[in-house]
Amino acid sequence: TGMSTAKEIRTTVDFLNARNASFALLHCNSTYPAPFQDINLKWMNALREFHPIIGYSGHERGTSVSIAAVAMGASIIERHFTFDRGWEGPDHAASLTPSEFTNMVNGIREVELALGDQETRKVSQGELINRENLSKSLVASKHLKIGTIVTPEDVKVLSPGQGLSPQFFNELVGVTLNRDVELEGFFFRSDITGEVERVATYEFKRPWGVPVRYHDINEYLGKTNLDLVEFHLSYSDLDLDESKFLEKSYDIDFVVHAPELFAGSRLMDLACEDEEYRRFSIYETQRVIDLTRRLKSYFPSTDRPVIVANVGGLSMDAPVDDVTRARFYENLKISLEHLDLEGVELTPQTMAPFPWHFGGQRHQNIFIRQDEIVDWCIDNGMRICLDVSHSMLAANHFGYDFYDFCKAVAPHCVHLHLGDASGINGEGLQLGDGEIDFSRLLSILSDHCPNASFIPEIWQGHKNQGEGFWLALKLLEEYEQ
Repeated sequence: TGMSTAKEIRTTVDFLNARNASFALLHCNSTYPAPFQDINLKWMNALREFHPIIGYSGHERGTSVSIAAVAMGASIIERHFTFDRGWEGPDHAASLTPSEFTNMVNGIREVELALGDQETRKVSQGELINRENLSKSLVASKHLKIGTIVTPEDVKVLSPGQGLSPQFFNELVGVTLNRDVELEGFFFRSDITGEVERVATYEFKRPWGVPVRYHDINEYLGKTNLDLVEFHLSYSDLDLDESKFLEKSYDIDFVVHAPELFAGSRLMDLACEDEEYRRFSIYETQRVIDLTRRLKSYFPSTDRPVIVANVGGLSMDAPVDDVTRARFYENLKISLEHLDLEGVELTPQTMAPFPWHFGGQRHQNIFIRQDEIVDWCIDNGMRICLDVSHSMLAANHFGYDFYDFCKAVAPHCVHLHLGDASGINGEGLQLGDGEIDFSRLLSILSDHCPNASFIPEIWQGHKNQGEGFWLALKLLEEYEQ
């Protein structure tokens, strides 16, 4: 292309098109092994004027330019391949070895994922976590009563990003409030639209509840006819005096969701290879078990409370091989033998392939594959919590049928987390916003685990007095009909 004119390119492209050629390939004219300044990827934009599908053929050292070509729209990458760049011949010096070629392909796949597709931009779970912790919200600068017309002086901006984004400031000003807003209380989208999901009484064929924290359990119990609550614990909750939050006795059941993140950004991992880290996880898990036993005194109708746990089996940079994954399960079994589980039921949760935690994303290796889950439950006499959102993401990643997966694992379920999912990162979506056919799913669950309890597991569902939970419950009632 360095010596070609536009007319020559057009003549060549017309010639190829007449013979049904499907692409144009940009050939790098650098002298081997050329310095990078001889390569000008802007030629790709010029070629795109002649043909919509373009590629890049490189003779430069390394892989950076080839990967950059993909970012600029190359659909095809051509590189010379050698087992030894020292061999005799004109192309070996500018060729890639097998390991280099592998690294180039992996880099290209990462760039392709980062580029996404032409659909509407979807925010990942990791971005949602960071947005909540690091961004800002519109909050009340003073206590505002129902009927107040919001003025600029009534609003200020504070962290975290759990409420209405500051970008809606102008829309919020002038709104008449349909609720009281306490000092530094969050504003929400419903304050602008006036549309908020109202709490109702709900009827389901199985026990049901909502996620709670210590500070809001009594508020939720006063709203509707819950069969149970699921305490979503943070590691700091383990050091609180629960008696300061709970009343003497509750005539419902309870479930505990163990923390997955502890002080120092340390994740629970009862299955990892690091023995010291496993001991730390065992210690923290035992604290959760001990707290669960104490909570039982407030919920006398719960005979053997369930503890839902993300039991670990994580890796940082890549999924582990089959042998290591088998060791993870064995490590978990050993860890369980060191726990005093008297009076409680520790229940591993089905997992997503790429779980997000504050600070980054990791690879999940266990409790994501159907046969391994079923074998674990049978061999160890344990039951699981089926998180349908997690498992849909795993099905999308591994290419298996989500509904067949649910049929296989449902007989081993004691508890369910119900939320929608999309792609491989769209976790905890509101029902109907993802890919799950809930009418079909609920039919499967009715046949294969009719007594398993459930909660709606909706990302940020607790906001605005549990608005996301109430909407999910209303939708679930409709799906059951």
